[in-house]
Amino acid sequence: MSMTDPIADMLTRIRNALMAKHDKVNIPISKVKADIAILLKEEGYIKNYKLIKNKKQGIIRVYLKYDNDNNNIIQGIQRISKPGNRVYVSKNRIPKVLNGLGVALISTSRGVLSDRTCRREGIGGEVIGHVW
Repeated sequence: MSMTDPIADMLTRIRNALMAKHDKVNIPISKVKADIAILLKEEGYIKNYKLIKNKKQGIIRVYLKYDNDNNNIIQGIQRISKPGNRVYVSKNRIPKVLNGLGVALISTSRGVLSDRTCRREGIGGEVIGHVW
């Protein structure tokens, strides 16, 4: 069975694992998903990630992060650009998530970058999603 939106599947798996208080979640790997995991790690939303090769396509294991009271670090994760409705922004219209408290994931010609990095480097792209 083919998947229509694999990035939305990744974000949903993370959201569901957080609600169930799991320590980790396995996601089928792709280049964009690996870039998203790298960005989430750099921004401090996940503990770590691990790329695991297998005989099929491979998986990325995302280790989720909680605070001392066992509350989720990721309060919300949302897909913005969908296969039927792509959302592109120029360098002047890059969105701020919760007035800068969250991060917009933007797919650019240089890979998946945060909204802050896109503003600093002056490039736009496709808004993949928001994390806060």
